[in-house]
Amino acid sequence: MTLSRRSLLATIGLGSAASLLPRAAFAAYPDRPIRLIVPFAAGGNADIVGRIVGERISNALGQPVIVDNRGGAGGSIGAEAVARATPDGYTLLVGSNGPLTVNPFVQAKLGYDPLKDFVAVALTSYAPHCIILGNKVEAKTLPELIALSKKEQISIATSGVGSATHMTLERFKAQTGANVVHVPYRSGGALMPDLIGGSIQAAMTEFSTAMPLHKGGQAHIVAVALEKRSQIAPDVATFIEGGVKDFTASSYIGILAPAGTPAAIVAQLQKAIADGLSGSSPAPDKLRAMGSEIATPEQMTAAGFAAFIRDDYKRMGEAAKLAGLEPK
Repeated sequence: MTLSRRSLLATIGLGSAASLLPRAAFAAYPDRPIRLIVPFAAGGNADIVGRIVGERISNALGQPVIVDNRGGAGGSIGAEAVARATPDGYTLLVGSNGPLTVNPFVQAKLGYDPLKDFVAVALTSYAPHCIILGNKVEAKTLPELIALSKKEQISIATSGVGSATHMTLERFKAQTGANVVHVPYRSGGALMPDLIGGSIQAAMTEFSTAMPLHKGGQAHIVAVALEKRSQIAPDVATFIEGGVKDFTASSYIGILAPAGTPAAIVAQLQKAIADGLSGSSPAPDKLRAMGSEIATPEQMTAAGFAAFIRDDYKRMGEAAKLAGLEPK
């Protein structure tokens, strides 16, 4: 069969045009390893959850998921790297309160917009906040603590000025009128020895950090910021049960991609995460063993996680005003 001159030119033209198409046009996603950026040092909660979830994504999609720890600036350095990455599904962020909904209110030179520069994939889990009291404090319940604080000021520690737990403490003070002095530490773990020793009276911290002390009798949790009691500690009342209306707060972990990532790729990732955190998968038990709560099916959707972020962003803005914090 002989090609006409016109046919030959058309064939050559198609070949040239095809060479300009993106690689995604020829290969199904994913066809190479996926990089999961954790914007904190290895060994922390975000890192551990990221590795557990990354393993589920890898198993579902058949490609390695490489965890890349990019710590610094309260998570902003790693988050900015993802915001600027090519939106092709091969660079993802392990997102949390700090880089997404706290740093915008405490850092003046943020190199990204958390509401515009990412697309939410799925919320995975969250560590609810709680108040834990030293055993020398007379109060045994949240109402008793609030009443005691109005007789004498109570010192409550958090993991630092501008931290998620500091924001939760400010909301608690505003909603209850509790007479509390904030004592900032460098981390939740760092304040625990002083709580046990009696140097501070109480702490607002993650449930996962407080649980070992509570179970060991070294201190006692009086309230957890969940809508209903935790399955891992059903003896602990919620703030809502203690009379603080609609009070919930947590340190959350979720997966995000750069804005502009194709919807089909986001959907693949979301399904891999949701499937990996349900059914017979060992991942949920691993997360619960850390003191984390598993996200609801709705929160594990892209739309559900995006709504969660917007709501928390609003709460953090209000809390920052209560604390008198301004971006620096």
